[in-house]
Amino acid sequence: MTLFEVLPSVRQGSIARLDPAIWPLGTDIDEFGQLRVGGVALTEVAAEFGTPSYVIDEDDFRARIRSYRAALPGVELVYAGKALLSTAVAEWAAAEGAGVEVCSGGELAIALAGEVPPERIVLSGDAKTANELHDAVAAGVGRIVVDSPSEIALLATRVGRRQRVLVRVIPDIDIDGHHAVCAGECDQKFGFAVADGQAAGAVKRVLDQPWLDLVGLHCQLGSQLAETGLYGEAIRQMIGLMAEVRDRHQVVLSELNLGGGYAVPYVAGDPEFDPGAFWVAIDAALACACAEYSYPRPQIVIEPGRAIAARAGITLYRVIAVKQQPGGRTFVAVDGGVSDNPRAARCGSKYTVSLANRHARCVSAPVTVVGRHCDPGDEIARDIELPADIRPGDLLAVACTGAYHHSMSSSSNLIGRPPLISVADGRSRALVRRETIADLLARDCGWAGQRGTAAVVSGRLGGE
Repeated sequence: MTLFEVLPSVRQGSIARLDPAIWPLGTDIDEFGQLRVGGVALTEVAAEFGTPSYVIDEDDFRARIRSYRAALPGVELVYAGKALLSTAVAEWAAAEGAGVEVCSGGELAIALAGEVPPERIVLSGDAKTANELHDAVAAGVGRIVVDSPSEIALLATRVGRRQRVLVRVIPDIDIDGHHAVCAGECDQKFGFAVADGQAAGAVKRVLDQPWLDLVGLHCQLGSQLAETGLYGEAIRQMIGLMAEVRDRHQVVLSELNLGGGYAVPYVAGDPEFDPGAFWVAIDAALACACAEYSYPRPQIVIEPGRAIAARAGITLYRVIAVKQQPGGRTFVAVDGGVSDNPRAARCGSKYTVSLANRHARCVSAPVTVVGRHCDPGDEIARDIELPADIRPGDLLAVACTGAYHHSMSSSSNLIGRPPLISVADGRSRALVRRETIADLLARDCGWAGQRGTAAVVSGRLGGE
């Protein structure tokens, strides 16, 4: 008989903290109160790979691609690699039938190293360099999304054969949200606005280039969007522009890329994007708009990133200190922080946190989990509930960190970036190793292996 059977209150409390909408699909708790993901106890991951560590549930990642593809029949899915990318992650996406969207030469190299077929790669970004465009064309990427007049001219000089491109446009839609994640409003750096004719002008520039093959349009309404109805108006405007291109230039564009930005919950009660409702909304909008403009239905492409990777990932931290300040707030300091999770400080993001190494032995109490950096804004989770007996040495797991954590990590305070560890079928393996002091010194041109640093260089940055 397990502890959960003996003590129903423990069982109920454990289930409550493992909200299936937030934690990886393969998460459970063993009889000792240890969190497990993919059949692996997180205490074992911490013991082998140290902390902080990013942990990604491979089965969860793959399952979410399959779920989106099943909910959206006939829609092409391109995984947004900017959310999380390594060679293994690229391999997973390709194996599940997804393409990969990249936005830099580095991401392109990783996708190719992960054996993503070049024709399934989409290159995006508002400031691609000449070298990046050259490499993308040389690799034979399937689509390049052009984002500025100068890029159109630059790309035209880098191709010696037909290169398929999309023009990124900004539908005239008012979207309420954080300035860092709204991409469907005109006052932003991406794309060409539909409202003032910029998009139509960009289309003409591309069509004037003999080596550029314009196949469609691209848009991105924003990020963390849960309202599927927003896409109806976007589709109407996009089909209207496609019809204008047909009428003015006798060119029928066959592809409409709606980008990504689909909401996932980080804490209980957060809204969640419903791909089934999305399909109903875009199917109806396409039928209506195509009928209005007598336009053939285009191939729809989507680029989910966060929606695929976020809930597959967690971050492990070791508690270093616990202290209560005179103001009454209890601070739990861990061995990571803004260097591995910049979103809390940058976007005010909230997180779900759980004790990962044992059962609680008392009631919960409000605490604020903070990082180790010399930055007063280095908070991971403010005013959350954790067991009142939380103490140094405990292991904490922060949910929903699979997207825009590893990819946005830094070496702030010269603290090395954490490793990326995958778990599946009861086994764990490193996908990306931990950054070490030796790595940092190797890039420092003033260091030549001076005496007195050997012991430090042999050490590991971060926690255990």
